[in-house]
Amino acid sequence: MAETGPAPEDAPKGLLLHRVPALCAGLLTVIAIVWVLEIPSRLDIAVFIEQMLAAVAGLGLCVAFLTLPARAGAARDRVPWYDAAAAFAGLAVMLHVALSYERLLVDVSQRTPETVAIGMIVTLLFLEGLRRAAGPALFVVVVVFTAYALFAGAIPGALQGRSIDWDNLVVYLALDTNALLGTPMKVGATIVVAFILMGQLLFASGGGAFFTDIAMALMGRRRGGAAKISVVASALFGSISGTAVSNVVSTGVITIPLMRQSGYSAVQAGAIEAVASTGGQLMPPIMGASAFLMAELLQISYVDVMIAAVLPSLLYYFAVFVQVDLLAARDRIAVLGEALPEARDVFRRGWHFLLPFAVLLYALFEMQLDPEVAALYGCAAIVVAGGLRGYGGSRLGPREIVGAACKAGRVVIELVMILGGAGFVIGVLNVTGLGFALTLFLVDLGGGNLWVLLLVAAGVCIVLGMGMPTIGVYILLATLVAPAIVESGVKPLAAHMFIFYFGMMSMITPPIAMAAFAASTISRGGPWQTGWASMSLGWLAYVVPFAFIAAPALLLDGSAARILEAAVASVAGVYFVSVAVVGFFGAKLAAAARLVLAAAGLGSFSALMFTAEIAVLPIAGAIAAGTALLLWQAAIVRRQGRPGVTRAG
Repeated sequence: MAETGPAPEDAPKGLLLHRVPALCAGLLTVIAIVWVLEIPSRLDIAVFIEQMLAAVAGLGLCVAFLTLPARAGAARDRVPWYDAAAAFAGLAVMLHVALSYERLLVDVSQRTPETVAIGMIVTLLFLEGLRRAAGPALFVVVVVFTAYALFAGAIPGALQGRSIDWDNLVVYLALDTNALLGTPMKVGATIVVAFILMGQLLFASGGGAFFTDIAMALMGRRRGGAAKISVVASALFGSISGTAVSNVVSTGVITIPLMRQSGYSAVQAGAIEAVASTGGQLMPPIMGASAFLMAELLQISYVDVMIAAVLPSLLYYFAVFVQVDLLAARDRIAVLGEALPEARDVFRRGWHFLLPFAVLLYALFEMQLDPEVAALYGCAAIVVAGGLRGYGGSRLGPREIVGAACKAGRVVIELVMILGGAGFVIGVLNVTGLGFALTLFLVDLGGGNLWVLLLVAAGVCIVLGMGMPTIGVYILLATLVAPAIVESGVKPLAAHMFIFYFGMMSMITPPIAMAAFAASTISRGGPWQTGWASMSLGWLAYVVPFAFIAAPALLLDGSAARILEAAVASVAGVYFVSVAVVGFFGAKLAAAARLVLAAAGLGSFSALMFTAEIAVLPIAGAIAAGTALLLWQAAIVRRQGRPGVTRAG
């Protein structure tokens, strides 16, 4: 019997649902690569960066309306006519902007009917695309700011600003370089695309499986091995993916069942994965889109951001690692019984996946290339390594490379919508003067006290971050909160790292802890219980931002002696507080002992606010007190003859 082809009516569905989005996503990646490699200028073709950004925005709108349903969670088995119309209208209008940008730049000041029509279409389509891509939280924030621009002059008090009429507003938001076609979109369309392409090529060639196998080989045979696999795998994977929820979904489907099998409760397993995955955004060398945007906003090298993030990220994972080890000892968690890969064998089969990261770091530090160019060097290294060797049956060929480029473009689509919305907010702040007013308002709210301002800012960061993707959180906080902290005398990089940390903590802080809730759906633990457990496990991220404001040496900013002092004090502090949080050190700790340990740990951190010479004594005292208590506890355990569970590690 002859095969029957697809029904005629199925062809348009497949075309609109799959082929057109894949083509547009692939084109988006190609456009980004062409721009990063400066091909137009090499060919003596004059192209404004805004023309490239307009093309990327148009492709993003097209894919968003073809692939994202109007109702969150709804099945997408066909494209409604109105979504198809919106998709092609967005693509056509933005391509028109790209091709006619020089002429439109002149017409913008005159507010012609053409520019007003473009502004209305682009503004409305981006708002709807943002709602579909990022959910209601960020959408509401952007709509509120857009509405504020219309009525800013009528708002009484400190937040009064300059009103702008609708026609002028939409033209400004859609075409001005301080709004949609501004810095956030530039970072997303160049740097972020290059690094996402690097990650997609790595996974297509088997690199993801290699890093998971490495984590299992190194940690699986140790006490609490399943949880330690989660910590190491999430740190490695998160440094590539740069988003908490995607990290949870990608690694959690493997690590959470392993933790459950070894004896961790559903809540513990979900919390460990959520906290470990959230920290991946802090881990160099690839820290996610927020870090690239931070470098761009501060006009510093991405290398400087990476260096500043090294010690805090290591402390974060050290705290998680200590706690999961002590939890395993306290709850007598079994060592993984299943066959685990041998580290030597894994390295032998996949050592070549370390080369792209070596190339990336060499390009950043030694050659001092821009991060997007360095990322393309890393991509080239992956193509060579993955094409020649691969891993676990995966190997890069032309089909896989094209597929990785299309997937990279698809991943960027939601980011394009978010960055467009962020551009709207930045545009409103600039055109109304609200940014300056908000800075003064927050400084006044702090009453001139830096620590009160930081507490207020931390609360604002967590509240604003609830339900939003990390990049959206960071852009909002960088424009709304960071200027007030800088105005109070804090160094800009420290201020931005502060808001980055607290914005990130919204991922594990109830009531809307996106990473914790995503992990709970896999572990089958209660979402709220998982959220509270995640907060407890991730306690350091609520403390260390205050510490590096007090002691910039934690960001590796200072003399070698001061950095060493800060590192010793913080490592000791992390260990003492982590033991106090778990309440176990060979045996269950009494409440008084836990309080003393917590005080010693926090005291070690607090001493960093003094100068290096003065801080030595209080740091030494805190470390001595904590160490003495742990030695005393160890002596009690030895006298009681408590048998060890398994070896720690």
